[in-house]
Amino acid sequence: MATEINNVKYEEEMILNSRQTKLFTCSWLPEHCEPKALIFLCHGYAMECSISMKDTGIRLAKAGFAVYGIDYEGHGKSSGLSGFVPSFDNVVSDCSEHFTNISEKKENKKKMRILMGESMGGAVVLLLHRKKPEFWDGAILVAPMVKIADDMKPHPIVISILTKLSTIIPTWKIIPTQDIIDVAFRQPEVRAEVRANPYCYKGRPRLQTGQQLLAVSLDLEKSLHEVKLPFLVVHGGDDKVTDPSVSKLLHESASSADKTFKLYPGMWHDLLYGELLENIDTVFSDTISWLDERVSLGNSRMEREQKFANDDYHKADSSKR
Repeated sequence: MATEINNVKYEEEMILNSRQTKLFTCSWLPEHCEPKALIFLCHGYAMECSISMKDTGIRLAKAGFAVYGIDYEGHGKSSGLSGFVPSFDNVVSDCSEHFTNISEKKENKKKMRILMGESMGGAVVLLLHRKKPEFWDGAILVAPMVKIADDMKPHPIVISILTKLSTIIPTWKIIPTQDIIDVAFRQPEVRAEVRANPYCYKGRPRLQTGQQLLAVSLDLEKSLHEVKLPFLVVHGGDDKVTDPSVSKLLHESASSADKTFKLYPGMWHDLLYGELLENIDTVFSDTISWLDERVSLGNSRMEREQKFANDDYHKADSSKR
């Protein structure tokens, strides 16, 4: 299905992953110009792409970028038990396969590849980078789930009990947490929209899902120094879902030569959809400026691939001596 909105071409498609699960995918493409670069969206926990990230897709496409999204298994319009993440590795593999297929199309091979993840999607981005360290040209991390905020995390004794139960009753919705919608989205009308969106999961986290999210956040927190791709991380100063201080730590610890951290005092967790309009405009202005600066540096995709080819040649040559 294809439609046009404000000179942006929007398309939807159902695909099958390697486990024969139906996954929903969508894209926003500039209608009248060649895309500057490819941007791949990774949505947050319990969210989806086509509705809650529609404004993100349109804004970035109008700025000249080709934008691609996917609903994870158990999320949005994709198949699977709603809100259930049996394996975070599967989420990462599904995204990697879909985004790689798009990147390697003939018309896209020379274009820069930028990952963009919000909240749990930020964790997906970092794991995509770990899976293929040299494949991606950059990342935009929006309030990334590198560590679950302490006041959102259950007591250690509760965590221990729930971890054991997750192997017995993995899909049960009994993890005691605050209502994330109330603390993630600043604008009351956006909270109402999320609650009315049939593709957003609104129940308590399922046991196996909670165990997977906790394990991933603990893993990422210990390996921040392994991040080496160019990135922009943005975070609201009043975020009560993911910890802004850990985004700062990511910026300080990452091995990346090109890294930027922007903290927005007074802003909440969801910077792309749930904030005051003027705040959303500021975040997108900063994001698009960062993207345009990287694109303006030249065709880094081709230059990098040539450099890797030369490096491999010299290594092979020296081994023969």
